[in-house]
Amino acid sequence: MAGIIAVSTSLNKGERKKNMVEGLLLKGLGLEGDAHAGFDHRQVSLLAVESIKKMQDQGLAVRPGDFAENLTTSGIDLVKIPVGARLQAGREAILRVTQIGKECHDRCAIYYQAGDCVMPREGIFAEVLLGGPVRVNDFIKIRPSYRFGVITASDKGSCGEREDLSGPVIAEVLLPFGDVAETVIVPDEKDQLIPAMQAMVGRGFDAVFTTGGTGLGPRDVTPEATLEVVDRLVPGVAEAIRWKTAAATPKAMLSRAVAGISAATLIVNLPGSPKAVTECLAVLTPVLDHALETVSGRGGECALP
Repeated sequence: MAGIIAVSTSLNKGERKKNMVEGLLLKGLGLEGDAHAGFDHRQVSLLAVESIKKMQDQGLAVRPGDFAENLTTSGIDLVKIPVGARLQAGREAILRVTQIGKECHDRCAIYYQAGDCVMPREGIFAEVLLGGPVRVNDFIKIRPSYRFGVITASDKGSCGEREDLSGPVIAEVLLPFGDVAETVIVPDEKDQLIPAMQAMVGRGFDAVFTTGGTGLGPRDVTPEATLEVVDRLVPGVAEAIRWKTAAATPKAMLSRAVAGISAATLIVNLPGSPKAVTECLAVLTPVLDHALETVSGRGGECALP
């Protein structure tokens, strides 16, 4: 299994990093305490020990961290991982590859010593989608990257009278799993909800999440529309969400949301408020990987995008 053999930081930019053995990856920032951490797309740098060995074979006495990489890996061909791919580092952290190699405007000490430097060609950069601890001997692996659709059911939102706040929340929460490829806002009408779902299923999205229209009001028809699209129900999803969220908000038991499968697409109804969306997805995300792997038939694959 591919693994991490060094977790390195430096207090200043432009200097070799020191292997700290463990560290904390911060969402949207990088490795805690590292001079290169920040909000840009190059939050974390990775280099394979196999690349470092190429420099050692030239007679250069170098070790992990000397090329200013944060994570030194073993057993994974980093340069063949495409931009946009997701990596899991340790048990929790999720990275998204943003750049392969880089242009060095200023030659580093390694280059002047050896006349060459492997980092610009074989190092990769990533952003932190989900933070977590990382340490030497942790595994690192390529994760599946899924495509999602989001449908907001809102009479006022569909005519521009209300801003859709829940759709962006869904996209943010799902980012470690994949990207929202399409977002639509439709009125609370079955004859518009049904074709919107069917279109996303037809485009092969791995999952479609609806938001809004799951309550007791006469215009709340999202569950009925969903039932006309799905081939099979997944009742445990809606049941678990109601049970878990009702413990904090008793009104959650009034939700009529459903979940099911249409072709190879999982469809899940969510409530209309951003806060409720976050709470419901917190129930679903621990099993979402397994659900999507099973529905899509990707179980057991390394699943490059």
